[in-house]
Amino acid sequence: MTVADYAFYLFAILLVASGLFTVVARNPVHSVLWLILTFLSASGLFVLLGAEFVAMLLIIVYVGAVMVLFLFVVMMLDVDFAQLRGGMAKFMPFALLIGIVVLMQLSIAFGDWTAADGSQALRAAVTPDLTEVHNTAALGQLMYDDFLLLFQLAGLILLTAMIGAIVLTLRHNPNVKRQNVMAQMHRDPAKAMELKDVKSGQGL
Repeated sequence: MTVADYAFYLFAILLVASGLFTVVARNPVHSVLWLILTFLSASGLFVLLGAEFVAMLLIIVYVGAVMVLFLFVVMMLDVDFAQLRGGMAKFMPFALLIGIVVLMQLSIAFGDWTAADGSQALRAAVTPDLTEVHNTAALGQLMYDDFLLLFQLAGLILLTAMIGAIVLTLRHNPNVKRQNVMAQMHRDPAKAMELKDVKSGQGL
C-alpha cells in the first residue's frame, strides 16, 4: 500500500465518523465542529482525486464562510434546544417509520442496479480531456456553459432555503423596543413637541 492509500483510508474513516457524530451530537455547537471536520476530510479526498479546485473551494466557502456563519448563529441565537428536542420526541416513531421505508427503497434500488451498455463512455464524454484542459477550466465550462440553467436553478433553490430558514427562526420579542420608521415619517410636527409653562417653585 502506498501513502495515497493510507491517506484515502484515513480521510474516509474521518469523513464517516465525523458525519455520524454530526448527527448524533446533542450540542449543536459540537455538531457544527464535527461538520467542519467532515468538510476537511472530504477536501482531502478531493485532493487525492486530483480535484484541487473543488477541495480548496470546499474549504474556503463551506469551512471558512458557511460553517463560521452556522457557528455564529447557533451560539448567538437564544434557542431552547431542550424544548425543541422535547417537541421532536413525539414524532420519533413516525420519523423511524419513514427512515425504515427509505432504507428499504434504497436497498431495492441498489439491489436491482445494473450498468447500461456504454455508460462508462457516456460518463467520460461529459468532461473534456484533462490532458488538453485543466480541471478548473473544465469545471467552469461545465457549470457556466454546458449546465448554466441547472446551476442557476440550484442557486434559486438555495436562496429559497435561506429565506425559509430566516422566516422559521424569526421571532419577535415584545419586550424589545424597535424603531417604527413609518410612524416617524408620518408624524405631525405640531403634535411632536409640546411646550410647558413651568412656573418657578412649582415644578412639573
